[in-house]
Amino acid sequence: MAMTAEPADDAADQRLHVPKMAEVIVDRLRRQIVRGQLAEGEALPSEQELQARFGVSRPTLREAFRILEAESLITIRRGAHGGALVRVPNTDVAARYAAFILEHRGTTLADLYEARIVMEPAAVGLLATKRTQRDIARLRQALDEHDALVANPKASIRTHTGFHALLIELTGNQTLQVLAGMIQRIIDLANWKHVESDAGSAAHAQASRRGLKAHHRVVDLIEAADEAAATELWRSHLIGARDYLLRADVKTVLDLMS
Repeated sequence: MAMTAEPADDAADQRLHVPKMAEVIVDRLRRQIVRGQLAEGEALPSEQELQARFGVSRPTLREAFRILEAESLITIRRGAHGGALVRVPNTDVAARYAAFILEHRGTTLADLYEARIVMEPAAVGLLATKRTQRDIARLRQALDEHDALVANPKASIRTHTGFHALLIELTGNQTLQVLAGMIQRIIDLANWKHVESDAGSAAHAQASRRGLKAHHRVVDLIEAADEAAATELWRSHLIGARDYLLRADVKTVLDLMS
């Protein structure tokens, strides 16, 4: 009778990853930072203290520091009064990494604007359903600041893009803030570069007036809790902005970042 092979022992075939001590240190410090147990700008204990706490060598601790620094969770300060300072996670870090991915994929700016046109109007509609008087006051203040800078294109465009970010912030939805922040960072760069090349032109002046008018109108609709009208207005505004800002010489995210 033919012999059948014994079934392989699954446990023997699996390779259990035993984390290195540097990874253990990274995991513990990362958790403390993410959970807010370590604050922005706070200095970590000295290398000697951390070596004693974790029972590791200096090279192992420095390997952990290199990983945390690569994750933008600490900054290493050199010199006699040096050390590791805590950096809390923020959307800029996520945006930079997202930009690398989009660059690698050859993503077009049109693709990026399309994502924004899907996301932002929905956020504006959400804000219209839950806005408070404090939210409206902050939006009105932002509009006043923008009105005061309308004659200064470079300053005006930053208040303009800041208004878009404020709309997302006021929804109170953290996921939306991170996702929109990644897109917004790249689009802001496109806006600033466009203003540098187009500031002072009749086309730029017209686009600025039209954009500011849409900003004022959307705040009115948000205050009136008119979700449908606010959503539609903002979609139309973003489509117009896309059509104005897309340039023949800058087609992809890679072109923009170069």
